[in-house]
Amino acid sequence: MHLTNRILVTGGAGFIGSFLCERLVSEGHDVICADNFYTGNKNNIEGLLDEPNFELMRHDITFPLYLEVDEIYNLACPASPIHYQRDPVQTTKTCVHGAINVLGLAKRVKARILQASTSEVYGSPFEHPQTESYWGNVNPIGPRSCYDEGKRCAETLFFDYYRQHNLRIRVARIFNTYGPRMHPNDGRVVSNFIVQALLGEPITIFGDGSQTRSFCYVDDLVEGLMRLMNVADDYPGPVNIGNPGEFSILELAEQVIDITGTKSSLVRKPLPQDDPLQRRPDISEAKRALDWEPVTPLAEGLVKTIAYFEDMLKDNAVREKLVQNRRSA
Repeated sequence: MHLTNRILVTGGAGFIGSFLCERLVSEGHDVICADNFYTGNKNNIEGLLDEPNFELMRHDITFPLYLEVDEIYNLACPASPIHYQRDPVQTTKTCVHGAINVLGLAKRVKARILQASTSEVYGSPFEHPQTESYWGNVNPIGPRSCYDEGKRCAETLFFDYYRQHNLRIRVARIFNTYGPRMHPNDGRVVSNFIVQALLGEPITIFGDGSQTRSFCYVDDLVEGLMRLMNVADDYPGPVNIGNPGEFSILELAEQVIDITGTKSSLVRKPLPQDDPLQRRPDISEAKRALDWEPVTPLAEGLVKTIAYFEDMLKDNAVREKLVQNRRSA
């Protein structure tokens, strides 16, 4: 018999959170989506607003929240450098105070709780590919530290609550994720390349383009998160959730150019400070513990993502606003 849970998703109106909410609602769970709409968007969850088992609340998790729930997915935090560096103090507060607040809630109601951590906890890694046992190489005082160290501190809090209060935690280290509903101005490489290609702008390559990333399609990522939440109680993680297929930034640009048919040229700019040169998950642990691995090839996922942005840019008002924002950035 299928068990219905009351589930809180913080950051539920965001890119990943909205897909997670859809999946949980479709499986019959009662879902509460909490979001302060700093980077989340009501359009992302528009299709859920009339569902009887979905509830939306505007809330910033740096303040406590009082609910009765069985499970919590903590996805609240800006995840792209442009957004998390805009207000770095608030980013750190979201990671740290936010973790304290959702952990306090989970402790009070005895809920199972999953932390959406990040591959950024590995920093610019000396180990490649990255395994969960690698402690990372993170600059604690750089411009990315608010996010990198914020997420590392959140992991610390989760494991302290696990040891001290026997809380049922899950920690997922999420690697680069892409798909429809990415923010068009988030500065992340997939959305950036696609929008530039569709607008006929030059495609910006930072550095020489040889740096690598591993791109996981959002549906695969959501499946991994749900499997982690539902695995046996004595498995806190951390576990890498990502696609081990490794591509150079130049290879990604070539795929986007090929699929969109754009005439965009490539322009090169200096590599931002502390930008990792290599990023690829070792997912042996996810395969073993969760029986999970991604199934969507990059080319297939890019076709779906490009179709989403093409549809968005058909609206002339949206298109003009996007071009304006990019010029003033």
